[in-house]
Amino acid sequence: MNELQIFENREFGSVRTTEIDGKPYFSAVDIAEALGYANPRDAVSRHCKGVVKRDTLTRGGQQAINFIPEGDIYRLVVRSNLPSAERFESWVFDEVIPEIRKTGGYQLPQTYAEALRALADKAEQNEKLTARIETMRPKEIFADAVAASRTSILIGELAKLITQNGYEIGQKRLFSWMREHGYLMKYGESVNMPTQRYVQQGLFEIKESSVQNADGSVRITKTTKVTGKGQQYFINKFLGGIA
Repeated sequence: MNELQIFENREFGSVRTTEIDGKPYFSAVDIAEALGYANPRDAVSRHCKGVVKRDTLTRGGQQAINFIPEGDIYRLVVRSNLPSAERFESWVFDEVIPEIRKTGGYQLPQTYAEALRALADKAEQNEKLTARIETMRPKEIFADAVAASRTSILIGELAKLITQNGYEIGQKRLFSWMREHGYLMKYGESVNMPTQRYVQQGLFEIKESSVQNADGSVRITKTTKVTGKGQQYFINKFLGGIA
């Protein structure tokens, strides 16, 4: 049965750690929750490769807890859509792990050969993760962010999302591109409304709102919004280099 060490952070909450075979392991659910995954257990199941279940002594008694090594934290960080994921990574690797080492909870290499092996293992791990990131299709990168999204967003918000993730495009240019490629109407009162074809495909929806005029009459306004499916579609298109 393993003992827990708990680290607190005002922004990210609590992260439980333990030692397994002389190495630090972290509560899988704690890491996934801190990184903003809507379904932490599913994220761990799909993205983590080194999950270890251990009977652990907690304040509530003995419990079976899933722990993950450092490599799986990288995997969850890479796929997180949380804007502060990079800060979380820095906290864990710049503060938490050094603190574990300082308090003796982590076995440092005792010989020159062990130190070289540890460095080689870390380099290999980083190389594999880098290769994985470079070969991931945009759909894989953003699956957690938009694949299951039920929230429609404005086209301007979509432009920001695409820009934040590596393809520079502003709201006006995105509107223009969508009109040019037949996603939006070009002329008349329906300009910038989605074409029926792409509404039927589920990429857009039209939100209607009632607005009361000064004379008491009511007019209906229509707003084009991009569905979760549409967000994924356009992100794939731009980041996949086929726009």
